Amino acid sequence: MNSAPSKPLPLTGLRVVEFTHMVMGPTCGMVLADMGAEVIKVEPIDGDRTRHLLGAGAGFFPMFNRNKKSIAIDLHHPAGAEVARKLAASADVVAENFKPGTMGKYGLDYASLSRVNERLIYVSHKGFLPGPYEHRTALDEVVQMMGGLAYMTGRPGDPLRAGTSVNDIMGGMFGAIGALGALIQRGITGRGQEVQSALFENNVFLMGQHMLQYAVTGKPAAPLPARENPWAVYDVFSVKDGGQIFLAAVSDAQWAVFCDALGFADLKADPALATNNQRVQVRPKLLADLRGRLAHFTAAQLAAIFEKAGLPFAPIVKPEELLDDPHLRATGGLADVRLVDGARAGQTAKAALLPITMDGGRLGLRLQPPTLGEHTAGLLAGLGYDAQAIEALQAQAAVA
Repeated sequence: MNSAPSKPLPLTGLRVVEFTHMVMGPTCGMVLADMGAEVIKVEPIDGDRTRHLLGAGAGFFPMFNRNKKSIAIDLHHPAGAEVARKLAASADVVAENFKPGTMGKYGLDYASLSRVNERLIYVSHKGFLPGPYEHRTALDEVVQMMGGLAYMTGRPGDPLRAGTSVNDIMGGMFGAIGALGALIQRGITGRGQEVQSALFENNVFLMGQHMLQYAVTGKPAAPLPARENPWAVYDVFSVKDGGQIFLAAVSDAQWAVFCDALGFADLKADPALATNNQRVQVRPKLLADLRGRLAHFTAAQLAAIFEKAGLPFAPIVKPEELLDDPHLRATGGLADVRLVDGARAGQTAKAALLPITMDGGRLGLRLQPPTLGEHTAGLLAGLGYDAQAIEALQAQAAVA
C-alpha cells in the first residue's frame, strides 16, 4: 500500500462534511482528503448509489472515496436531519452536489448553516452556475454535447463524448480549488463564503482555446480528427505486426533529429521540407510517405529509437495496462485500495493517486474507502451523543 507521508499534510486539522454522490462532489472531497483534511461522507441509510453501479461506473466509489469517513444518515427523518445539521455545524467546509433547492429542505443550505457558523466555507457543485440554464438537469455527457467538447472530439458529423468523466472530475477539482482560496481568505477576514462550481462552465473553460481561435482567426475550429494540424509529423502510425504508435516532430530541430534517427537522409536534405510550415503544406503527401517507411518497424523498435533520440512518442495504451506501468509503479503513483462492495469486497485493487508531489512525496492512502456507516458511532460520540442516544437514533433508522 502507498502510505501517506509522515510529515503533517497541508490540510491536517480541517474538517470537511460532504453531502455528495456520483463523481463531481466526491472528487472535491477526495482532493481535500488526500491533502490531509478529515472528510466525512454523509450517505443515505442504504448507501451511496455508486457503491453498486455496474459497467463503466463500477470504479466510481473506490476511486473517489478514499481517505474518507462514512456516516449513514436518513435526511428525511427529522432526527436524522438534526444530526446532519449538527455535523455540518462542526465543519470548516461543507460540500454538496445535489439539485438546486435540495439542501435547503433540510436546513443544510449555505444561508442556514452560515447563520450558525460564519466561518463556514460551502462548496456547491451544480450542472450550471446561476442563470437561465440552472433549472436543467446536467450530466457530464449533456454538457459535453452542448459545450462543444463532443463536437471537437468526434469526427465531423459524429459527436463523441470524451473517454472519461472529464467535466465531473475537473468540476470537483475546481470546487476544491475554490475551497482552498476561500480558506486563505477566511484566514484574512475571519469569514467563510459560498463557492460554486458547475459542469457546463467547466466544459466551456476547456473550449476556451477553440473559442479564441475563432475570435483570432475568423475560422471555426474543426473537430480534432479533421483539424488543420500546425505540425507535419504529429499522428498515430500503424506499423509492423499490427502495432500502433504516436510519433511527433514539432520543430525544425526535431525534424532533423527524426530524419537522422530513422536514416531518412533524403527527407532531411529536401529543401521543400526544410521548415515546419513547408512540411505542413505537403502534410498529406509526407504522411503517406512516412507511413510506408515506418511500416517496416515495430512499435517497440520505434519507441526505443524515439526515446534514445529524445523525440515525442507514445504507445497506444489501454486503461487496464496502466496498472502495470513501470513508471507508475516505480514512482508510487498507484495505491492499493480495498474494495468494500460487490463480489470482490475485501480484495484490493490499484488506484491512481493525485498527480502531484508535495514536499517530495506523493499524497498517499491514509484511510481505505469506507464501508457504509463505518464511522457513524464514533462521529456521533464526537458530536456529544452518548451511547443511549446513539442506540435510539439507530433504532429509529435515523442513522446506521
